[in-house]
Amino acid sequence: MNPLLNRDADTAKIAAWIEANIGKVVRVDLQPRWRPIWFVDAEQDGKILPLCVRGDRVDTIQTFPLDHEMLVQKVMHENGVAVPKVYGWLDDPRSYVMDRIPGVAGVDGLSDDLRRSVMRDYMHELARLHRVPLAACEAAGIMGGRTPAEASRFGIERYHWKFEKLKRRPDPWVAFMLGWIERNPLPEHNRRALVAWDTGQFHQLDGRFMSLIDLELGHIGDPMMDLAAFRMRDTVLHFGDMNELYRWYEEESGEPVDMRAIQHHHLFFTMTNNLSFHVSLAEPTPDSDFMTNTQWINETNRFAAEALAEILEIELPDVEVPEPVVSPWAIPFAHMARTLRNIEVEDEYTQYKLRGLFRLTRHLARADEIGRQIVEANLDDIGELTGARPATWQEGDAALEAFVLADGGVHDRELLLLFNRRHQRAQALNGPAGSAMAHHNTIQPFGGRM
Repeated sequence: MNPLLNRDADTAKIAAWIEANIGKVVRVDLQPRWRPIWFVDAEQDGKILPLCVRGDRVDTIQTFPLDHEMLVQKVMHENGVAVPKVYGWLDDPRSYVMDRIPGVAGVDGLSDDLRRSVMRDYMHELARLHRVPLAACEAAGIMGGRTPAEASRFGIERYHWKFEKLKRRPDPWVAFMLGWIERNPLPEHNRRALVAWDTGQFHQLDGRFMSLIDLELGHIGDPMMDLAAFRMRDTVLHFGDMNELYRWYEEESGEPVDMRAIQHHHLFFTMTNNLSFHVSLAEPTPDSDFMTNTQWINETNRFAAEALAEILEIELPDVEVPEPVVSPWAIPFAHMARTLRNIEVEDEYTQYKLRGLFRLTRHLARADEIGRQIVEANLDDIGELTGARPATWQEGDAALEAFVLADGGVHDRELLLLFNRRHQRAQALNGPAGSAMAHHNTIQPFGGRM
């Protein structure tokens, strides 16, 4: 992982690079978010040039190196795909400079006609991306599969490598899901293309599609990956009916969609937050956004369980959340949360960090209310399945991972139901009952289209 973010020194180095290579810096701001991003206004030829500088993650390693992300974006731009122009690379801090694209993410607030227009343009851009010549990608050094079979698995293998490199404690859920995916591979096909993979990330301005953004997972893969990943993002950005989007892609690309492949890639992509941020929860750095990572993992783990349940045709019941217990520490927890909520500072980044501490406090207060009951319920579940009830949550995770690794798929149904209960309980710990942090969204189902 990367050294801690040095806000002032890194900002000064970025400003100096832009002054030397692009133009006079008028404004430079570190954005209040979980990854170092700077917005810069530079003066060039008497005009203001809006720039964006993307830095390395600080609480995990990237699935593909940051300079590879820049390379992918550069090749896309050179081949006519609507992505920001790249200006150059900095070794210190590791980052790259690009155009800053105006607009907003998603299509909320647009009329239905404008939403459909933007999404039609987006599917057109994905089809254009998939036509980028592979020879140009390979000549530039873009990573990926050299055969269709390798293209389908290259991203999975990168995430698996990353997880094993950073693994700090047993994770029986990851063992279960990766084992199921390994035992149920995608059938042979002949597809291979440059993909963005983490799709659904674009800017639109007043109903006009502007550009693809955030291309950190770009590589040579299966184009069906790009039709799968944004199903999760649709739960918060509301792109519209997925089947309609797929029909538009077929019209724009001239190629049929493979619903079985999309469902396969969707299932794996629901696991990517857990694979990425396992270490960020096990050993968080001071710059890590612990609660954002927690919320992402808990929500997408539920997406993964629901995706596999749809494939296996298993109904996942709701789990009863324990009644809260009022402990002697409830009052100081509530006091801390109120205090953090009411602190306001002018610096946006500091305010963002305070917001994270407020959410962390509410998470700990909720754990104080129901955490002990949830640990006991999870241990009861393990004991019922394996025949031996562990004494602690650490022993429980280790025993459940060992059981999963030795099982080989015999108890897939029972394990999925057990993990569904664990995921619902974990999400209930995110924050107070009824809070946005503890809310679960619903992904559009495939509806038997495989």
